[in-house]
Amino acid sequence: MSKVEVKGRVSPFPMPVAILGVMLKDRPNFMTIAWFNRFNGNPSIWGVGIGKGKITLEAIEKHGQFSINFPSSDQIAVTDYCGIVSGRDVDKSRLFNVFNGTLEHAPMIEECPLNLECTLYKLVELPKAVLVLGEVISAYSDDRFMTNSILDPKKVDPILLTQPDNHYWTIGDIVGDAFEVGNKLKQ
Repeated sequence: MSKVEVKGRVSPFPMPVAILGVMLKDRPNFMTIAWFNRFNGNPSIWGVGIGKGKITLEAIEKHGQFSINFPSSDQIAVTDYCGIVSGRDVDKSRLFNVFNGTLEHAPMIEECPLNLECTLYKLVELPKAVLVLGEVISAYSDDRFMTNSILDPKKVDPILLTQPDNHYWTIGDIVGDAFEVGNKLKQ
């Protein structure tokens, strides 16, 4: 066997990076996240892993609402900053034009190409984190990020994170059509 054991925090693929929005007392607060994904299609339910003791988690537990904001690569510095400073010490909302949709406690970032407004669906306790499952109530974007009325990943230009090397990336080219390219192997 030519395989070697891989040590450390292994992830075989880049993870998308987003900014979670909550209401912290009387102001919006934002936290960078990379441990998240969609877990259900209809209703659309997203899961976010948040470390225990984080002030963002406390706000979600209190209000039952949050947002997921998808920044583009030109927002790399502000996105990274939101992950290295705490809302306990810094008002990160000053960095953004903040707006609300229908939910009072789910502030969103106007500069981000895509915003998801979520209500708390369920909390799942993990050893060092809590998996926050949220149902998407509304999604927001701008026409400039769409192609044929569909969100265009190249125009969104999302930020991706790899670990354990801790590098940010952007997406590459299309390599095939999902649910189609495998058909050539059918006999």
